[in-house]
Amino acid sequence: MYHKIIVVGHLGKKPEMRYTPTGQAVTSFSVATSRKYTSNEQQVTETIWIRVSVWGKAAEACNNYLDKGALVLVEGRLNPDKASGGPKVFQKQDGASSASYDMTALEVKFLSGKGEGAVHQAEAPIAEDDIPF
Repeated sequence: MYHKIIVVGHLGKKPEMRYTPTGQAVTSFSVATSRKYTSNEQQVTETIWIRVSVWGKAAEACNNYLDKGALVLVEGRLNPDKASGGPKVFQKQDGASSASYDMTALEVKFLSGKGEGAVHQAEAPIAEDDIPF
């Protein structure tokens, strides 16, 4: 079995990079995707936040070239919540329910960033075991 998700959106804040105990780089950032529609003659904006993890050299490139507000295209796989098998569901401070989606990036395309308008690409190395055929 195989699945892939493609997300295009803006970073909510500057990426955060750290290293695993074995020395591998991992960078995390959140991407906001929005859609607008009209319901009952009211303009509605629906925003979904997705937390992205990028590994290896691609993680270092994301940390170096991305900043808050940057537009990115991320291809990867969803990571389900271990308890529910779906998104992580939680309550906001105001009591409303919300969900958090996590994904591991296999490829990140920088549609904007440092030097606005620049298009860069960071690919995570793909192991032979990850190839679906």
